[in-house]
Amino acid sequence: MKAGPILPLVLAVSATGCVIRHAGPTQHDFQAIERDDAELVKVNLKMGAGTLRIDTGTEKLAAADFTYNVAAWKPEVRYTKSADRGTLTISQPDRSGPHIGRSAYEWDLRLNRQVPLDINVQFGAGEARLDLGGLTLRDVEVQMGVGQLDLDLRGNPKKNYDVRIGGGVGEAVVHLPSDVGVEAEAAGGIGSIEAPRLRRDGNRYYNDAWEDSKVKIHIDVHGGVGSIRLLSE
Repeated sequence: MKAGPILPLVLAVSATGCVIRHAGPTQHDFQAIERDDAELVKVNLKMGAGTLRIDTGTEKLAAADFTYNVAAWKPEVRYTKSADRGTLTISQPDRSGPHIGRSAYEWDLRLNRQVPLDINVQFGAGEARLDLGGLTLRDVEVQMGVGQLDLDLRGNPKKNYDVRIGGGVGEAVVHLPSDVGVEAEAAGGIGSIEAPRLRRDGNRYYNDAWEDSKVKIHIDVHGGVGSIRLLSE
């Protein structure tokens, strides 16, 4: 009897130690991190592929709803605190690997408005909608791959903060406030930049409030982002 095409696949998988996972019933998981006395919290989010949403609206430090249908992809949540600094890490397990069937993978994360935050997002593929303007931000970094980023910074920040956007291939839309100073600098292999309501000076874009504003947001766009739109109110 001739060996069918499935046998070489099985042998190849066995040789590499790779495990093919099957999509199953959709599962939901809710996790909340209580607010403590940390004066600054670093939030690390690491997602390989899926849909990521961040918003405000919790009295806790963080509240997260997870939806997934591959059991091995259950997000790992860890919070630690040292002195007055906290670290919240949410990550997709390294056991991702190939899978059979249509996958579902979504994170809905709500963060506390009052706690000062450093946010670091590593996002591989899919869609990220990050509504951060209502948070107390100190630093934001987003590394994106093949996907779409919608980053909303509209709000009334009380202190300066920096934003860095980089990665490989993708599209990014950044919504900017008009009542505070905003400056954006672009470098590297950016496909295209649209900033219809901003002034331009070489690779630098800034709004009318930049010079006189007491609070300023600096945005650095670098790497091979396919296109970016800077939309001011």
